[in-house]
Amino acid sequence: MVRLVDVCKTYDNGTRALKGVSLRIDDGEFVFLVGPSGSGKSTIIKLLTGEIRPSEGRVHVNGYSIGALRTRDVPFLRRTLGVIFQDFRLVDKKSVYENVAFAMRVVGASPREIRLRVPYVLDLVGLSHKARRRPYELSGGEQQRVAIARALINNPKVIIADEPTGNLDPARSLEIMTLLERINALGTTVLAVTHEKELVNRFAKRVVAIDGGRIISDRTGGYYQYEALRN
Repeated sequence: MVRLVDVCKTYDNGTRALKGVSLRIDDGEFVFLVGPSGSGKSTIIKLLTGEIRPSEGRVHVNGYSIGALRTRDVPFLRRTLGVIFQDFRLVDKKSVYENVAFAMRVVGASPREIRLRVPYVLDLVGLSHKARRRPYELSGGEQQRVAIARALINNPKVIIADEPTGNLDPARSLEIMTLLERINALGTTVLAVTHEKELVNRFAKRVVAIDGGRIISDRTGGYYQYEALRN
């Protein structure tokens, strides 16, 4: 579960990024987080991953209190999360299989666990036949599916997708979001940050809108409702 209670965040330069944000995401939910650049979306992601701490209020993620989190516990928090970025962040010298397996090795998985888990996850994202290819041999949509497989490989409780379709064309964007919906249906919580109004409106999911460091809308129905509130 993810919970923010009256969270404020002021950076060292004086920027007030969040101004009393309260948000709860229950296990198994699929939530879109929308808002313009500078609205506070990235700050929320950084709080959830333990990169920064709140200035005021409380942040709880999968049983961890971010404000009280010890530095040595940050890796354990992050093992409960799978994070997907728009720029993929794959290692070009490694194959698809090796890119995904590497995420298991760094948490101490055994060779047997890797042999069993990696083919399963590659099949889930539709890339079993590309396991030995290098990232540069794949399309943008395929590279993003590798990134999703890597995020899934350690069976996280929550997937955080930060503009996962930002570098993709509309057809590939729809493909990636449909895959995230499928992953959510298997029980994983998904928080997807996006600017893409048409994509959000295509899926009947909960949409949380943030603007100026405050949540201005939290409902099911689409991005258009957020635009109406702004206008």
